[in-house]
Amino acid sequence: MNATTISAPEGTPFVEVTREFDATPAQLFKVTTDPNLLTEWLGPRGLDMTVETYDVRPGGSYRYIHHDESGEYAFRGVFHTVEQDKLVIQTFEWEGAPGDVCLEKASYEPTETGVRLHTRSVFSSVQSRDQFVASGMEVGLRDSMDRLAELVTKEG
Repeated sequence: MNATTISAPEGTPFVEVTREFDATPAQLFKVTTDPNLLTEWLGPRGLDMTVETYDVRPGGSYRYIHHDESGEYAFRGVFHTVEQDKLVIQTFEWEGAPGDVCLEKASYEPTETGVRLHTRSVFSSVQSRDQFVASGMEVGLRDSMDRLAELVTKEG
């Protein structure tokens, strides 16, 4: 299994995640942007998910809710740039911290053996990024990437 690399350099507002998949850019792009598949990979195992909207197009929006016995965790954003099989730029906001919006860029880069997904998140401040890192996001990110790899294999 390919490893997920997470980089959150101290003193910066950035988090970068990189993972290689045994798929084509088109296959990975389809799985990551299909609203009907979102609940199968996005978020940590053990949380249920409801997708209210996931309209992947420039100007489209999304909102989904993770929930467990402790409560609900809602997220929303707007898609700014969508280049088929290559790039998605979107905002990301946890509704528990309204107004603290992050800008995310996801690149789908062909490799000799498949595709590399590289995401870069830019937080509104170093403090905001530090809170995100302290929240345990690493577990959720790694779980999501593992689930995504499983789904890409399943979807072929």
